[in-house]
Amino acid sequence: MAAFLNNPTSDVQDAAQLLRSYHPIDGTVDEMLDASGQIRPHWRGIIDGLAQLGPQMRSWRWDTARKLIRENGITYNIYGDPQGLRRPWGLDFIPLVLSAQEWTGIEAGLKQRARLLNAIARDVYGEQRLIKEGVLPASLMLGNPHFLRPMHGIAVPNDTFLHFYAVDLARGPDGRWWVLADRTQAPSGAGYAIENRIIMSRSLPEIFEKAQVHKLASFFGHWRDNLMSMMARDDGRAVLLTPGPYNETYFEHVYLARYLGLTLVEGDDLTVRDDVLYLKTLDGLKRVDMVLRRVDAEFCDPLELRGDSALGVPGMVRAVRAGNLVVANALGSGVLETQALHAFMPAVAKHFEGSDLLLPDIATWWCGDDAARQHVVANLDTLAIREATNTHRVMAPAASGTAGSQIDAEARSHLLRAMQLRGADYVAQELVTLSSSPVLEDDELKARPVSLRCYVAAVGNDYVVMPGGMARFSTSRDPHAISMQSGDGSKDAWVLSDKPVSSFSMLPNADRAVSSRRAGGDMPSRAADNLYWLGRYQERADATLRLLRACVMRLAEPEAYPGGSAALSRLAVLLHARTDYEIDAEEGAGPLEVLLERLNALLTDSALTNSFPGAIENVQRTAYLVRDRLSMDSFRIITEFSPSIPPLSRAIAFDTTPMLATLNQNLTVVAALAGLQAENSTRGPAWLFMDMGKRIERARTIISMLHTLVVDGEPAFNGSLALLLELADSFMTYRTRYLAAPQLAPMLDLVLLDETNPRSLAYQVQALATSVSRLPKPPHDGGLPQDQRVLTALGADIRLAQLDEVCAVDSKGHRDQLDAMLTRMDGQINDLSDAISRIYFAHAASQRISFAPRAQASLSLAEPAVLPEPGQALGPASGSGRVL
Repeated sequence: MAAFLNNPTSDVQDAAQLLRSYHPIDGTVDEMLDASGQIRPHWRGIIDGLAQLGPQMRSWRWDTARKLIRENGITYNIYGDPQGLRRPWGLDFIPLVLSAQEWTGIEAGLKQRARLLNAIARDVYGEQRLIKEGVLPASLMLGNPHFLRPMHGIAVPNDTFLHFYAVDLARGPDGRWWVLADRTQAPSGAGYAIENRIIMSRSLPEIFEKAQVHKLASFFGHWRDNLMSMMARDDGRAVLLTPGPYNETYFEHVYLARYLGLTLVEGDDLTVRDDVLYLKTLDGLKRVDMVLRRVDAEFCDPLELRGDSALGVPGMVRAVRAGNLVVANALGSGVLETQALHAFMPAVAKHFEGSDLLLPDIATWWCGDDAARQHVVANLDTLAIREATNTHRVMAPAASGTAGSQIDAEARSHLLRAMQLRGADYVAQELVTLSSSPVLEDDELKARPVSLRCYVAAVGNDYVVMPGGMARFSTSRDPHAISMQSGDGSKDAWVLSDKPVSSFSMLPNADRAVSSRRAGGDMPSRAADNLYWLGRYQERADATLRLLRACVMRLAEPEAYPGGSAALSRLAVLLHARTDYEIDAEEGAGPLEVLLERLNALLTDSALTNSFPGAIENVQRTAYLVRDRLSMDSFRIITEFSPSIPPLSRAIAFDTTPMLATLNQNLTVVAALAGLQAENSTRGPAWLFMDMGKRIERARTIISMLHTLVVDGEPAFNGSLALLLELADSFMTYRTRYLAAPQLAPMLDLVLLDETNPRSLAYQVQALATSVSRLPKPPHDGGLPQDQRVLTALGADIRLAQLDEVCAVDSKGHRDQLDAMLTRMDGQINDLSDAISRIYFAHAASQRISFAPRAQASLSLAEPAVLPEPGQALGPASGSGRVL
């Protein structure tokens, strides 16, 4: 470092300013600086480019990158983090840079390792010659909990068990890259690697292009083509099986499904009939030929594997055994993640290829071997002891094993006895020391420990390697532990090329003929269910925001609105209907105090599903469940909600300006989202179900407002008509038509019976009838299906209504016919919601509970069931994280 700073050239001086606080970690190899403190040649262009940007431009570029992360909805769920499913992905602004020459050696080693691991899986689930010839211990493989006996003897296409493989590498103090862990079960991170690359190439475009960084798209093209080639049918269907939205990498599942052109499904979306896997869709069952799984193999079939699994599909193993289904990676490939296997990889390489490993493993001793156990006992203080079949990440703090130097005498004695009695259950590994690499903190470069996750995909009988991958760094200077679950971050990995890079794109070739089609009926019923509830929650948010705004404005300026305290009293009734709990007002509290308590509950209490923050939370959570069905623009708009707002206080004068600004801002977001969906969405099943949810919720809101505001009393004089027109966003239409003060009959015509008013009940019923008629119908017993029967009755009620009759008032000031009509319609709307749920979402209401061990700890148990409102249709499965 000192030699570098003493170089007097201008470029070096600029870079020296950037590196002024950079201090490599003692005892480690630094990726950027060599032993003499000079910048390594392949880093020079990147550091010079960053230095030339200057502090202000670097700050602006990094702010832009973080904005892209937020707008693109790139998330990673750290369990227990308050941000939950929406925790932004951690990305550093400085890439990890690898030279072309060094990468050539890494690439060859990764291909060799993938071939060897695939050969192990083929042998263990086949002839088992490795065990018979003593290359691998029988107890380590056959006694491994990740060895799936039902898969033994089942042939897989092209003998490919590993279709996709990830490996964690670290550069040791000797400068060599070492293998830390093999990820063969359901490797994660490839989708994040794409997003890292997109963000970095947009944030540092000139540096990226000048450095000639290898592109990633060709790797994913080879991977996709190989997956599709595995299917026996030319028109086969491929899906990506996810554990669900509570998995920490759910964003990646959505991203890869889109990027590779697969349908994203959960276990409940699939069923096996006659040893064939099918997707449950709105058009019925559709055959599935290939499953790219992100669910651990043990959980994929509760019939033959784990019986307590709620993530898989009963009968999946039978479908694989019958040759009707390809699963990638093959079921049972998780046995290859066993850490004790590292001790035997040199012998495996000799057995299959007659050569040495090109990428050495971290030093490992399996204690089932007497000589290895004696070595471990003699060197216990310098080793980490772990369970032999444990598949935790090596660099995860919770999984890094028990270091002999860190345990007390009693624990040491207990460990030694256990190793003596059950040596085969233990493995020892050297304590890994990582290399360091620069990260950007407050516009200064800091040295932090770094590891590299690389990705390999099968292509025919060989493998192709992603040129780069995803680097992970620690937020501390401790060179021994990295874990994304502890809040550490990621880097883009740049592999430099010494020749022009490929311009391959995953976009379809313009010269390739594509048949036109407008089908959309292969949507899973679960997705339709979630979209339906997204529409309902959006409309609830709109209604809640309008109600709160009306109340706040009248509290701020009561003299500016007709009705005075009478209108506020009616608002209090509507507010009470939406709080879902009784207000425990203090003794002697007046109407205003009670109103304030109800209003504040709706403004601030996120636990209330109909509150201001609760409504927004429901929209964002449900949108997250169907993000694979939403456009990027829609998802960006949804992230613009601002739920934070201070409560009102009676002790001071009402300062409602900030509150009204927040409410109006969120109403604008709701309107923008609705407008985008109305103008940019094709009228397929996704839009139909979302729109039906919106129409049903709006119809319920209209009926509730009419019941509260106009069934009793003189609404023309107590301010109720003006309030109703405001809440129904129909005031300007009324004024334009009538040029008069609000009156009951024309108001009812506009809000109840006018089919041209998008805010009227008649319009909702008409729109629902149109949508329902366009949906695929399952077989039924003749006549109209239940949903169409309900809509026919609703439409008849509206068309046959007589204004003079529904406006008639009895001696007590009550409108009996209007009351009866609204009550009947409310029941019909609820019947319609029930019918839609039964016809299209029946399977989604089932709920199973998984008692998953660590391997599937990413699955959150279902939220407590929430009872529906009286007469209301059941909502979607509570396991989806939604509430009514």
